[in-house]
Amino acid sequence: MQRAAASSRVEVSRRVALKAIGAGIGAAAALPWLSDAGLLAFARVQETNGPPQLKVLSPPQFEALEVLVEAIIPADDRSPGAKQARVADYVDLLLSENDRELTLQWIGGLAALDAEAMLRFHAPFSRLGADHVDAILQSISHNEKAPRTALEAFFVMAKEATIRGYYTSATGIHEELRYKGNQFLREFVGCETEDGRDCPHCGQKHLQP
Repeated sequence: MQRAAASSRVEVSRRVALKAIGAGIGAAAALPWLSDAGLLAFARVQETNGPPQLKVLSPPQFEALEVLVEAIIPADDRSPGAKQARVADYVDLLLSENDRELTLQWIGGLAALDAEAMLRFHAPFSRLGADHVDAILQSISHNEKAPRTALEAFFVMAKEATIRGYYTSATGIHEELRYKGNQFLREFVGCETEDGRDCPHCGQKHLQP
């Protein structure tokens, strides 16, 4: 949606991400939502843009998570990516509101991600270059509809959380979706990329097939 698929990066197109919010992704459909109080805390994190105030994750776990979410929804010419949108903070807040079982799933998943990185590239996941991050994500995203390993299941859950966090953030709402609040519209104009053109209304670029 936002760029030609010229590389093998496991990126979530913005269009696919929006559809996934409503439909859920495999086993991750049961992922809980952030509470109203959590949403207010998330808004403050974005407004202040200060250092992370971690509630559950350790600094190394948080660093690995930031790399993961940015690889899933990276910055492009339309809007910043998941790291700048503070999606990793969203996940930490989400874990602070839920039971220990969910926290253990995330901590175990991040540990498995680090183990995979060490096995293949002899460095923690947070220290890998983009090509090595892509290589790992390619290998753990093949079976999203029916994950066969714990790491594949973790990727499905992390992808769902990344999508939710991104489109809950000010970045996702205002810079990506271009939401401008309640306004009177004389007519509803659909996105013209559906007609094979760049859209002057939402700023979306049409990709050549």
